[in-house]
Amino acid sequence: MANTSSRTLTLLSLLQTHRHWPGMELAERLGVSERTLRRDVDRLRELGYPVSAARGTDGGYQLAPGAVLPPLLLDDEEAVALAVGIGDAAQSGIAGMQEASLRALTKVVQVLPPRLRARVDALREMTLSVAASGPVVAAGVLTAVAQACRDQERLRFGYTARRSAPTEREVEPHRVVALGGRWYLVAYDLARHDWRSFRLDRLTEPAATGTRFRPRPLPAEDAAAFVQEASGAPAPYTVQALVHAPAIRVRQAVGQWGTIEPLDHGTCRITMTSISLDWPTQALGNVGAEFEVLGPPEFAAHVQDWGARFTRATSAPDRPSLP
Repeated sequence: MANTSSRTLTLLSLLQTHRHWPGMELAERLGVSERTLRRDVDRLRELGYPVSAARGTDGGYQLAPGAVLPPLLLDDEEAVALAVGIGDAAQSGIAGMQEASLRALTKVVQVLPPRLRARVDALREMTLSVAASGPVVAAGVLTAVAQACRDQERLRFGYTARRSAPTEREVEPHRVVALGGRWYLVAYDLARHDWRSFRLDRLTEPAATGTRFRPRPLPAEDAAAFVQEASGAPAPYTVQALVHAPAIRVRQAVGQWGTIEPLDHGTCRITMTSISLDWPTQALGNVGAEFEVLGPPEFAAHVQDWGARFTRATSAPDRPSLP
């Protein structure tokens, strides 16, 4: 018979693979009595797993949703899939998603065995994703940099700037920023005695030095503003519109590129963040429903300009057909 700890982990794994387990069948799989099974279930409940039990001929156990998220038990394939999916979500461009996804990716990759980390990087490198529109950054690079920022620990890495030879850098990392489909590290460069932003797809072999530092004041409102100013990238627009269509229809047309808030059965509010105003205009056109622009004023003017161009195109005088 397996020891109590390993048997409890096996029980958890079984409960996560089926919606409902008959008590007798579950006890047989574990090689224990039903009385011992009940004690193991109680241990899982003490650890925060909401295991529900039903009595009678159809009685058994199942893992139910809880008030908090307990630790998950994943097999190799599930762990790789989870890490790849979180990596894509982190680069999705969805407002508010990047930071939370990066924290989750850091936690997952930190506990993956090296062989699974290699599989995650290979899959992300060789798979095209609609969510990850920019250069793919290896999960190991992303999480190593994020951990150094979190721990306020100096970081060394190789870096190849545009049209420049590779160099070795040692920095005091501040924040990781997702902008325009790319990842950037904002850090104080110790050799150049100044703040810099580094593209993570040009960064290799990041390694924490073990030396802690006291954070310096950043010469910008925040890390995202610093990257925008350093890269010359325009600030993104946050577009909002009231769409007279059910939320499910809008979600099918827009997909993950907008946040959709149902207001009633036939109306919803959509929020999209984009550097270009063309894409939100096209997305709303794809819905095929009436909508009202809530903001910003630049987007309202942009939609009016598109409408005027389409109107002129349909009201142009007759022209001879092309051969």
